[in-house]
Amino acid sequence: MSLPESFHGRLRLPLIAAPMFLVSGPQLVIETCKAGVIGTFPALNQRSSEGFEQWLEEINAALQAHERDSGVPAAPFGVNLIVHPSNPRLKADLMLCVKHRVPLVITSLGAVKEVVDAVHSYGGLVFHDVTNIRHAKKAAAAGVDGLIAVCGGAGGHAGTLSPFALVNEIRQFFDGVVILSGSLSSGQDLAAARMLGADLGYMGTRFINTRESMAADDYKDMIIGSRAADIVYTPKVSGIPASFMRQSLEAAGLLDTEHDASKPVDMSDEAKAWKTVWSAGQGVGSIEDVPSTAELVARLKHEYTEAGQQFAADSLQYRD
Repeated sequence: MSLPESFHGRLRLPLIAAPMFLVSGPQLVIETCKAGVIGTFPALNQRSSEGFEQWLEEINAALQAHERDSGVPAAPFGVNLIVHPSNPRLKADLMLCVKHRVPLVITSLGAVKEVVDAVHSYGGLVFHDVTNIRHAKKAAAAGVDGLIAVCGGAGGHAGTLSPFALVNEIRQFFDGVVILSGSLSSGQDLAAARMLGADLGYMGTRFINTRESMAADDYKDMIIGSRAADIVYTPKVSGIPASFMRQSLEAAGLLDTEHDASKPVDMSDEAKAWKTVWSAGQGVGSIEDVPSTAELVARLKHEYTEAGQQFAADSLQYRD
């Protein structure tokens, strides 16, 4: 599968900076897109649809100004919508995406044809989060343009399947864009995702630790101090299995001595829970700093190019 035509000439890397609850905001999205990587954010990171529209206007204005002043195209940006009956803002936020012609809409917790049709009405794209083949086939039937394979080790609402298994099975029935999520933190990881058959990588935790993210400094420090073994996969925070840092679960009194989350959080205020219990993927072990987004993307580009060159050189060692 080649990339969508609307992405041609706009990307520096085949990468999406994932939409992260309470972390991704306009500043991170703008700087990511200016650097040539698709930047995204959850609509629900704004408390109201009115505030959400203000963010859309801010992002569009900044990217248009960047292209006008620099002559360099910005990467497209995207919005994550929760497509679930529990989200009372879905209709209003979807209509704002249509009004402002958001290039990419990432849907979660439900693939609905009406949502896909609304985004397609102005030429936008829809990518959908999936953690298993059953959900992937439902989303494909709804007409989505891309499937985000959220595999074991991903942050947030992650799955448990190996990327080798999930990507290969998706490819058996889906000829759209395949995006791989799960522990990607470096350019080498992105190159591996491409070699595995994904069209794009999906990187979240690495972008938490940028200067432009909305994450608290203590959150960023905890990521630097964590390793893969510190990531706990549990449904106790949001009601859906997700990955969180052990240290934040312990601070909230949610772990017993065996590191098993056993005390439910009152989900009447999920946003409050996620403010104090911090999500991350298993790729935390390779994160040691908090660069600017531009610096991070430049580093990822160098690593990605170097990995490709190394692979090409290595392949010459083997006979036909």
